[in-house]
Amino acid sequence: MMLDRISLILVIIGAINWGSIGLFQFDIVAWLFGGQGAIISRIIYTVVALAGIWCLSLLFRENEVLSTNDE
Repeated sequence: MMLDRISLILVIIGAINWGSIGLFQFDIVAWLFGGQGAIISRIIYTVVALAGIWCLSLLFRENEVLSTNDE
């Protein structure tokens, strides 16, 4: 599902940003978009948070088993 992939990419971006904050005290999103209080930064933080909430659903889904036909 495309929404799953987009959400996962956004969560990975958020994880990289949090890693840079934790390791280097450097907020990449704030640096790129004019500080933590800038409206675009706040929108990005919100979209990443929503993607993280969506990714929670991945934990509770049934695994799809791909079947192959060997002929």
